[in-house]
Amino acid sequence: MFKSQRLFAFVAVSALSACFAMPAVAQQAQMDLQRTSLSIGMYRIDTQLAVTPQQRQIGLMFRKEMPQAEGMLFIFEQPEKQCFWMKNTILPLTAAFVADDGRIVNLADMKPQTEEPHCSDEPVRYVLEMNQGWFAKKNFRKGTKISGAPFDTAR
Repeated sequence: MFKSQRLFAFVAVSALSACFAMPAVAQQAQMDLQRTSLSIGMYRIDTQLAVTPQQRQIGLMFRKEMPQAEGMLFIFEQPEKQCFWMKNTILPLTAAFVADDGRIVNLADMKPQTEEPHCSDEPVRYVLEMNQGWFAKKNFRKGTKISGAPFDTAR
């Protein structure tokens, strides 16, 4: 192989390797996910759905703001102990770990830009992230029921 051919092959393989080595997480906020409407008591929440592994991995990372009546619902394939952290997440959030029937299992306030894990107290399939303080201001706590798809069909 000639020197120029070896250089071309090296550059091509390096470029291809870089594509696979790049982190799966994009460096921008997800704003175009599918949405649904959830309800807690008299309050409606415009909810983005994080369904795929990549959508769940990115979550609310890189978001600079989020309206008070908006959140993100992470949907997993089966109930398991779910743990979340806040790396690359700028907003202070509260995670509501939610059972299949819509019952809040536990809440966790999460500090931005940290890797501290926040986990569900029992296996859950759903995690609803809202601006920190939203649940507390409305006096929602462990045991409060959330309604709307997918919770209405799980009962």
